[in-house]
Amino acid sequence: MNVAAWPTGSPAAAGTDTGGLRRRWTRLLLRLSQGPRHGGDHVITLGPARAAPGGCHDDITPDFDGLYHHRRLHYVRLALLLVDDLPTAEDVVQDAFTAMFRRHGGTLAGLADPEAYLRTSVVNGARSVLRRRRTARAHVPERPVTVPPADEDVLLKEEHRQVLAALRSLTRRQREVLVLRYWSHLSEARIAETLGLSRGTVKSTASRALDALGRKLEAIG
Repeated sequence: MNVAAWPTGSPAAAGTDTGGLRRRWTRLLLRLSQGPRHGGDHVITLGPARAAPGGCHDDITPDFDGLYHHRRLHYVRLALLLVDDLPTAEDVVQDAFTAMFRRHGGTLAGLADPEAYLRTSVVNGARSVLRRRRTARAHVPERPVTVPPADEDVLLKEEHRQVLAALRSLTRRQREVLVLRYWSHLSEARIAETLGLSRGTVKSTASRALDALGRKLEAIG
């Protein structure tokens, strides 16, 4: 889907140039692809999302080992944009692959679209993580903010941290819609399928999210 066909937010929103702020948001996401960041044994970049080798809808369905080898890092990147920290993102993705293997085996028998299965599993896993965090915060006093681990600081340059900080200001649904659209480059229909929403809800959620994100990015300059 052409990005230009997506909502740019209400023109009246805080009197801001929402079109320009939206373009800035898109550029920030795309700039996350500018070279790997190294941290000890870790190497990770946040994007942009890339298609599986040969495409995800080839006539030949990849086996589990091939999918894990070629696509694990892609889903870690996706999970990181949803849950904020790398160790948790890796756990979410590992759980998704484990569940897929237990259910469909090494040949992924009976699984028509492994990519869609993994994408939905990662999104649902991220939702579970965020629910647990909310529950913990409701019962445990908030701890003082600590400095991120050194390797995480190396992995995420300033633009990356700016994007993650802006995403944290959104609702869970808004965050999911924007990440799937502007990082995973999914169509409206695919996002609706992944999140279990109508296409109309996806479009209106994107519009509200872009308004909110535009105001956030304007505030931080």
